[in-house]
Amino acid sequence: MIRIRSNLPVFSVVLSRITHNSLAVNHCHMVEEPLMSAAFNFYNLFMSQTFFAPPKFGFSVRPSSTSSSARNLLVSTGAPSHDALSDDNDDDEEEDDDVDDGNDNKKLHIKDDAIAQDVKKILDIMHEVGSGPSEIKHKLEHCSVVISSELVVEVLSRTRNDWEAAFTFFLWAGKQPGYAHSVREYHSMISILAKMRKFDTAWTLIEEMRGGRSGPSLVTPQTLLIMIRRYCAIHDVARAINTFYAYKRFNFQVGLEEFQSLLSALCRYKNVEDAEHLLFCNKNVFPLDIKSFNIILNGWCNLIVSVRQAERIWQEMSKRGIRHDVVSYASIISCYSKSSRLYKVLRMFDEMKKKKITPDRKVYNAVIYALAKGRLVKEAANLIGTMEDNNVTPDVVTYNSLIKPLCKTGKVDEAKQLFDEILERRLSPTIQTFHAFFRILMTKEEVFELLDKMKELGCHPTIETYIMLIRKFCRWRQLDDVFKIWDAMREDGISHDRSSYIVLIHGLFLNGKLDEACRYYADMQEKGFLPEPKTEEMLQAWVSGKQAAEGQETDLEPKQLENDSLKKKVKAIPSKFDREKAFLRQPETRRVTRERGFSFWEQ
Repeated sequence: MIRIRSNLPVFSVVLSRITHNSLAVNHCHMVEEPLMSAAFNFYNLFMSQTFFAPPKFGFSVRPSSTSSSARNLLVSTGAPSHDALSDDNDDDEEEDDDVDDGNDNKKLHIKDDAIAQDVKKILDIMHEVGSGPSEIKHKLEHCSVVISSELVVEVLSRTRNDWEAAFTFFLWAGKQPGYAHSVREYHSMISILAKMRKFDTAWTLIEEMRGGRSGPSLVTPQTLLIMIRRYCAIHDVARAINTFYAYKRFNFQVGLEEFQSLLSALCRYKNVEDAEHLLFCNKNVFPLDIKSFNIILNGWCNLIVSVRQAERIWQEMSKRGIRHDVVSYASIISCYSKSSRLYKVLRMFDEMKKKKITPDRKVYNAVIYALAKGRLVKEAANLIGTMEDNNVTPDVVTYNSLIKPLCKTGKVDEAKQLFDEILERRLSPTIQTFHAFFRILMTKEEVFELLDKMKELGCHPTIETYIMLIRKFCRWRQLDDVFKIWDAMREDGISHDRSSYIVLIHGLFLNGKLDEACRYYADMQEKGFLPEPKTEEMLQAWVSGKQAAEGQETDLEPKQLENDSLKKKVKAIPSKFDREKAFLRQPETRRVTRERGFSFWEQ
């Protein structure tokens, strides 16, 4: 077990080893003023409802470093980086906050065996090849399962990437005697629909939740927040703000907390510039405070990772007399950490201590990651001891902050020691822990052994795990294992989504399996996933070349691809009559635009 303790200040030697490169900071910042003098007046604040003995880590890894003792972790030697082994560009320390959008992305643990069997029976029906909505509905009618809230939520969680099958099941379940959807099931289904951009259908369910004269409304502020987040995810900022304005239509009182939830949703999906614009344009309605600024600062720091913009907001806060708190420092230190500015990380960390601001776990994790990334592993390990001295308990994110850089620099033995310490502390490794190791594996035996280890420890693979492995096996030209992983996704209850199809199609194409690539592309379109321009262009070029070379027709013609894409684009553009026809397609008749400052109106 690695436990490094030191009575010396952890940065006494570090600072002397880092060259001080001062950064020129742009002091010019044009703050957008509201273009409308009248602002929408919100009244009262509304409080939103927010709904063993571990096995040893023993998979075989081909190490790039032969050291195996804990003592070797103390030596900050520079090992060669294995960039060629990396499957992505993720070098950030792990985020440890989750956003509840009404759809649990993790596997639920069903204690009732009968319910588990019913879930499997339903999933088998829904995943049967070639079954459309009518066939699924017919088979569900004769499957003899007992519908419950737990069963519905679990099935929706397992089919969240197949909206049509999920919606067919949702409608069927809602008509079963003795059962009625609760808020939780509605939220799960609305989240699935909105994620797949079926916003009209999602609004139909929200209208159904209102109940009308038949009963009380089930709509909560969280319902609308799900829609806001999904609009933010596709960067439709105007509709996100329109939905926020629709709070009034449902008689929800809106205050600063709800406004800050809107800002958080915008920033989470990298609409940070628009969120900042919205903040300043409505400062007369929602006073500027530390939390609002921290949301914007965190967006620039952790989502966009722009040092220049982060420093600009940092200075703006100072100019407006808003004192930076521990959340502010955690964001700016994280930004410097992710952008490999170690000296600034340490300088801000020392500044916190001078200002008597006590670092929290996020601050420590960011500093540890920066030190490990800078190959100062001894100092990073020492800081874990300092955390404990200051009554801040390391969590799995702390260890991930060390494991990820160690894996990237080839120090696999040291990373495995830290993994063992995670288990000895009875912490649960996260998906990020395993992804760090997956990226440096060299053989398929190691991959499947680690997959088994994940499941043994109760950490289930995610869609990102499988996409990473599909990409890896395609690069290794091991297509049998690609399809093995593809089938394993369904066995684990994970539906194939647009991203997984695109990765598979590109992998097949680059491996010369062009007919298979076309078949999966057609399957992807049948499921209603939006076409990917580069993929379509790639397949279109191949079909054209094949027709020219062989002089024969194929199942997938270029004109068909082009026409299908054009039809979808035309269908996606609603007519003026449709836009004005119903609340379901437009929650509010008044619109906000960026050109008008995203300002709200008077009643």
